[in-house]
Formats: sequence, C-alpha cells, structure tokens
Amino acid sequence: MKRILILEPYYGGSHRFFLEGLQTHVSAEYILFTLPARKWKMRMQLSALWCIEKIKKLPLGERRFDTVLCSSFVDVAVLRALLARVKGWNQAVRLCTYFHENQMLYPERQAIPQSFQFAAINFHSALASDKIAFNSSFNAETFFSGCRRYLQAAAEMELLGTMSELRGRSSILFPGIDFTPIDRQSKESDPGPPVILWNHRWEHDKNPDRFFQALTEISAAGIAFRLIVLGKTFPNSPQCFADARSTFGERVIHYGYAASYADYIALLCRGDVVVSTALHEFFGIAIIEAVRAGCVPLLPDRLVYPELFAKEYLYRESKLVEKLAQALLHSRRLPTEKAHAITDRFSWRNLAPRYSQWLLEDARADCLQTPPADLCARLAITNK
Repeated sequence: MKRILILEPYYGGSHRFFLEGLQTHVSAEYILFTLPARKWKMRMQLSALWCIEKIKKLPLGERRFDTVLCSSFVDVAVLRALLARVKGWNQAVRLCTYFHENQMLYPERQAIPQSFQFAAINFHSALASDKIAFNSSFNAETFFSGCRRYLQAAAEMELLGTMSELRGRSSILFPGIDFTPIDRQSKESDPGPPVILWNHRWEHDKNPDRFFQALTEISAAGIAFRLIVLGKTFPNSPQCFADARSTFGERVIHYGYAASYADYIALLCRGDVVVSTALHEFFGIAIIEAVRAGCVPLLPDRLVYPELFAKEYLYRESKLVEKLAQALLHSRRLPTEKAHAITDRFSWRNLAPRYSQWLLEDARADCLQTPPADLCARLAITNK
C-alpha cells in the first residue's frame, strides 16, 4: 500500500475536516505530523524545521514515503532543502502542497505597510513542490495575481517566467465533504417564522457587522424571523456579536459554538436561509454544509461564491436587505433533491478518485480539474 506523510501545522477547522475525510476516502497508509491550529505566523516560519525533527525520530525503515502532503502553512522550500540531509530518506518522494488559502490576499483590520514575508513563503513553497492544488479557482487566481505583484517588486530581476511553470503544476481540487451525517438527519419543516442561519468564524473578515446591520433593517421593516448563530469564537471577536445577542434575544434559537458536530448538523437542519457577508473566502465548507441541510444560500456576488453557486443565490452589496427580505417572505427550505443536486459535486464520493491520482500518480491525470481556460488566459495576459 502507498504511504503518505501528512504535514499539517495548523490542524483544526477546515484543515482537520479535510484531512479526516481524505484518510477515510483515499486508500493509503497515512502518517500525520500535526500541531494545534494557532500561532499561524510562527507555524509558517518554523514548522518545516519541526517536521524534519519529527522525521528524524522515525526508525530508518519507516522514513520512506511515496508522497508528502503539505498544507500551505509549511515552508516547503525549507523542508525540501533539509530533507536532503535526512538519513534514509527517499529523495524521489513527491511533495504535494494543498492551498486551503493563500497569503497574497487578506483584509487586515488596520492598514499596515506592505510585507511580502508570508506571500514569499507561499510562493517558494509552490516552486519547491512537485504538485500544487488549490481548493478553488478563486484561490488560484488570487495566488497567481499575488505572485505577479511580488515578482514585479523585484528590482533588476526578470522572474515572471516562473509563473507558467507553476501554472503547469497546478490543479483545482475542491475539498471533499462527507455529507452522510447531514443526509441522515431529520429535516422536517420547523413551524414558526423562517430561520436565518450564520455559521462562520466570529472574526472581522467574515464581515459580521454587515450581517447584523441587515438583520436590524429586516426587523425594522416588520419581517418576522428567528436566528441561529454558530461558529468558532475568539477572545477578540467583534463587539457586534455581543450587541446582537442582546438586540435579537427573543428571536434567538441558538447563539455560539455547537457542543458537538451532531448538534451542529441538527441546527443546520433547522435553518431556512444561510447568509454570508464575507470579505474573505476561498471556499466555504460551512455554507455548502448548510445548503446540503436544506438552507437557501444568500451569498455575495464576489469572492469564490460565483464559482460554486448559481446567480439566483447571489446578491450585489446594495441588494442584500432586499434579497434577504424576499427569501424570508417567499421561499422556505430547499427540497432534498435540489439540495443534493447543488452539493453532490463537493462530496468525497465524487472527489476521492481525483485526490488519489493527484497524490499517488506521477503524471497529472486528465480527470483532475485544472484552472479554467478564461482564468489561464487572464493570467497569461497579466503576467506578460
């Protein structure tokens, strides 16, 4: 059986969810080196060295792998350089890097001087990898555009030719989702006003202020609704969450992190409309889970969402309140058949063969998703 070494220094949230699914649905022998999902900047700078020390503790006979799968929080360039010194290491091993996100694009709370430190780590990791995959075309587009900006900042060095090489090694692979727990959950209609669902991290890049502002306007218009607010909280979560808990108290069904994944799924299945106001999103597993559970999605007409959902589920910024009002007044949960039709392409059942080929075959398989032609054309123009 093929052996895969997984290096994940940010083992939590969607990263952990993805790797658990991968091990279940792609047949291989797996060894995992992981760290808790915190202190991401130090993880990016030092986790490669930590991984090397972990590898050195393996018995000599266990240091041979067919593939090393790295997350984008690993500095793969440093890793590859240090692996050359590891006794008993198979130097022919393929290094695959999966980008759940990239550091070329992030909405900071406050304006800060431009720094390429973490963008450079991402860029060098891509250069040092045998294969790279992105969880969406939007992720790939922002990565390559960011690489272009980074390389253009170099004085007296013409480096843009590397972009074609990187694109040639890149694929688009949605992160697989196991929908079994959702499909098994009862989804009977919940009597009473429609339920609005928020199931995102409680951080500023998810733009919660805009979400709660829209709810305030909906409430002022006299439109009845109930509210479920899920998601991981943080010590510095935006103040609007505490304020909204008080403002919408009588409408609240649940507010805060779910006690278990089973509880989380049960709450998804009570929602009617799931809303995103995100400023930053490379994929959005939480939204897809909610849609699978029957929630009608209401999503910005930007970021990754136009790639994943039909126009009928997207809104222009100025139309958020209007579209939300329409959803609450005129539509209730998605029929099971429609929810499945929208989300089936994100299931592990459909994606597992592509991951197996990407991870374990030397040549890129035809069935792997590659960046769409229009994206490649745009990148080719902008990289001249």
